Amino acid sequence: MATVSAPQYNRMKNSSMNFILQSMEETTTPVRLPDLRQVTVLPKTDWLRIQDNLNHVNKHKENLLEASKERYDLHLRSKEVVKFWSNTIAGQRQKKLEAKKIREEIEEEEKKQIDLEEAEYQKQKRKEAIAKAKSQQYFQTDRVKGFHSSLLLTEVLKEREAQMELKQRKQMASKDVNRDIMAQLKQKDEEALEQERQRAVQRKQEREDVAEFLKQQIKEQEAIMEKEKLDKKKEADELQKLKELHGWERSMYEQKKQEEKRNVMRAHLEHLSNRNLIRAIEIQKQEAEDECRRLFSSAKQKMMKMRKEKEAEMFSEVQRHKEKMVERLATQLQEKTSNDEELITNAVTLREARLEREQRENEAKKKAMLDSITAHRAAVHQEQEQKIKEERQRALEMLQAKKESDKIFLEKQQLKAQKMKENCVALQDFHVHQMAERRAKEQLVKKEQLDFEVKNTELVAAEEQQFQKYAEEVINTATEAKRNTLPLRKAAREGIGGGLGPIFGGLRPSYLVHDSTGVELPKYVSYKTQDIKELYETNDIQLAKKRLGFSW
Repeated sequence: MATVSAPQYNRMKNSSMNFILQSMEETTTPVRLPDLRQVTVLPKTDWLRIQDNLNHVNKHKENLLEASKERYDLHLRSKEVVKFWSNTIAGQRQKKLEAKKIREEIEEEEKKQIDLEEAEYQKQKRKEAIAKAKSQQYFQTDRVKGFHSSLLLTEVLKEREAQMELKQRKQMASKDVNRDIMAQLKQKDEEALEQERQRAVQRKQEREDVAEFLKQQIKEQEAIMEKEKLDKKKEADELQKLKELHGWERSMYEQKKQEEKRNVMRAHLEHLSNRNLIRAIEIQKQEAEDECRRLFSSAKQKMMKMRKEKEAEMFSEVQRHKEKMVERLATQLQEKTSNDEELITNAVTLREARLEREQRENEAKKKAMLDSITAHRAAVHQEQEQKIKEERQRALEMLQAKKESDKIFLEKQQLKAQKMKENCVALQDFHVHQMAERRAKEQLVKKEQLDFEVKNTELVAAEEQQFQKYAEEVINTATEAKRNTLPLRKAAREGIGGGLGPIFGGLRPSYLVHDSTGVELPKYVSYKTQDIKELYETNDIQLAKKRLGFSW
């Protein structure tokens, strides 16, 4: 069951009470009705006030909202009314905008129509261009070119026949007009001779004018040469003067140069005399220095001699002193000999006591050394045992580590072998897949090749049909024009190619001889040979048996 909101319920209550309040809108006092129930009838204003208080209705706010709503409705209505007025600025603007919009729509429709027409025109042009290109491409094929060459040959043959006929007509017509032609030729020869004579006179006059002009030029050249001779003579005189002046200047230069040489020689001689004088002075100085050196050397030798004598005296003095000292020492030694024996005995006793003490000290040191050696040996032995234990422990650890590394290496090798095996399997699968793809590609290529051959055969057949149709039309036209159609029929034979061999797959190949010439084999089969072959060969074995005379 749907629930009813509070405003809807209030409206329902108000509508149900309206019939009670219709007759009591004017009354203001309560009226009691005769009924079993006690019913109190209130005035409408009080009832509305009570209802408003109960429903918490703000009448002022509602009135304001209603007034604003009425004003908004009036504004919208006035806008709707004013919107269609044409004498306002907004209306005129709206009218212009609508007119502009309509105009733009019309222009857009016209542009669309123009674009459609242009597209249709371009489409037609493309079709025409494609058709023209196809026709040009078709006419550029070798077979069509050969056919057109044959067509041109027929036209040439026809033109040749027409020329021969025209030549015969000219020969027939020339017999009657030879006399007139000869007269005209004679008149033309005379006119040509007269013109040649006039041209000869004109050339003679021109040669005379040229000779006169050349004579005038020769005279001018002679005057110019005479003037040049005078100028050259003047230049020669001036050159002679300049030569004489140059000779005089050269002689003066030579004299000046000789004078300079003499001055240089004189100065050189003076320099030599001065040098000799300087050398004499230097020699004198050298001699004086040598004399001084000689005197110094002699004085030095005297001093050396005196020094040697002094040293000899001093050496003899020292020797005498030494002899005195030796004698004194000898006397002292003799005095000491008596005291030495006592000293020796005392020294021997002291030495024995010292040796005994040293021996005891040595034995104590040796014992201490042996003890220390024993302790050191024990420590070394213990250390060696410790090292051996540590080495054994290290060797065990290394062995364990090596085992672990070997185990890891073996696992890696197994993983590598497994991976290689997986790779080999994957490679084998790839090769199988590749072989399958290759086989599929080969089959696809074969299929495409077969399709291509079928399509090529169809195209060759279509092209042959098109060519035969075109050739038949051209041959019919040439027959109607009374042309020689033999070259056209020869060019329009079946089979693509210019060979002489039989048709094979729509082609007429060329067969070449197997030698150094490489020329094409001739075609010995003619229409007559073909007819005879058809006469004597048959595909029906029964007919063949009858032809050979067998009765069964």
